[in-house]
Amino acid sequence: MRTEVVSHPDGTRASWHPARWRQFRAMQPPGWPESVGLRGIRAQLLRRAPLVAPEEVLALRRQLADVAEGRALVLQMGDCAETFALPARADIAGAVALSREAAGIVGDRLRTPVIAVGRIAGQFAKPRSSLTEDVDGVRLPAFRGDLVNDCRPDELSRRPEPRRLLWGYEHAARTLSLLRESGEGGRPALWTSHEALVLDYEEPLTRWDDRNGGWVLCSTHFPWVGERTRHPDSAHVRFLAGVANAVGSKVGPTTTPRDIVRLAQVLDPDRRPGRLVLIARMGADRVEEGLPRLVEALRQAGHPAIWLCDPMHGNTVRSRSGLKTRHMSAVLGEIRGFTRAVRRGGGRPGGLHLEATADGVTECVGGRCGTLESQVPDRYLTACDPRLNADQTREAVECFADEMMAEF
Repeated sequence: MRTEVVSHPDGTRASWHPARWRQFRAMQPPGWPESVGLRGIRAQLLRRAPLVAPEEVLALRRQLADVAEGRALVLQMGDCAETFALPARADIAGAVALSREAAGIVGDRLRTPVIAVGRIAGQFAKPRSSLTEDVDGVRLPAFRGDLVNDCRPDELSRRPEPRRLLWGYEHAARTLSLLRESGEGGRPALWTSHEALVLDYEEPLTRWDDRNGGWVLCSTHFPWVGERTRHPDSAHVRFLAGVANAVGSKVGPTTTPRDIVRLAQVLDPDRRPGRLVLIARMGADRVEEGLPRLVEALRQAGHPAIWLCDPMHGNTVRSRSGLKTRHMSAVLGEIRGFTRAVRRGGGRPGGLHLEATADGVTECVGGRCGTLESQVPDRYLTACDPRLNADQTREAVECFADEMMAEF
């Protein structure tokens, strides 16, 4: 297997290849059964065509360099967890239209380019805080996303199934085909992104690119690691350290300045604009206290990271019905606090990261559309966490644009 020399924070140089992550600890392991021929499934994925082209990956990275240097912004949005339901043209068209509308709102108000990135064509796996969950009084293995198991509430369905790696590839390929139909010049209408959680899926879809002289993750344009997998010595971070894609990491309220600098040293040792995106998900009541010192620490260390606001994950609560929800007052509060906090740390807000859908769901409470907490169960269609509907999405991006007006 081909290897690439990559930088490490201690100044040494070491060879990297896609299987090197196995030398590190993988968080949130899927728990595959030992007798199912996982190696053969990975070999099948290795023989499949790349889902995205290396030149597309590098084109997005060049666009993100403009964001890092203050010439553009990012809106990243889409499903909490995609399912393996057959993608319909209308659903993809709705996602594209909402993303473009949101980008247009920000771009028109601020007179600046906005890059639209979807949580799409690969967002099939979900980290969970517990290995089990109670469903109607029955304790079952937690649903980990369609890439790992099935959401149906029975023991057999919740069993991890490695063949789902192939099903995930096929679903992503169909989705990307529809996105390319909606795009121009063969490129998809949205850049794709997902959390690189199941490395048995990511590894065989990593390909050597002779023109770039390096490895490119071809399962998505933009992968990220989550709050639970962002440790600098986790298998997930060490895997992303070796690919040429722009890469991201969620950043939660327990992150320290030392943590953030160490993470940036591993993921962006050469300090290149457009390489590293940090997605803050602090919570509305904590963002202004915790975020400025992280932004300042990274700025002093010389890393030109892009800062995005995820106002969803730090503000999840249970409704009276028992379903998870988010209140628009907290979502908007974190967006406002984020813009102030990044500026206080000497940085520049780079955009938003939203769980959102064009469907008329009632999963989040409040906003101009007036969804009541009692209405949450009415159209609760998410496979995992609650999403903003189209009206709430517009309100969130308008809030961000209004907060950014002070800078432009």
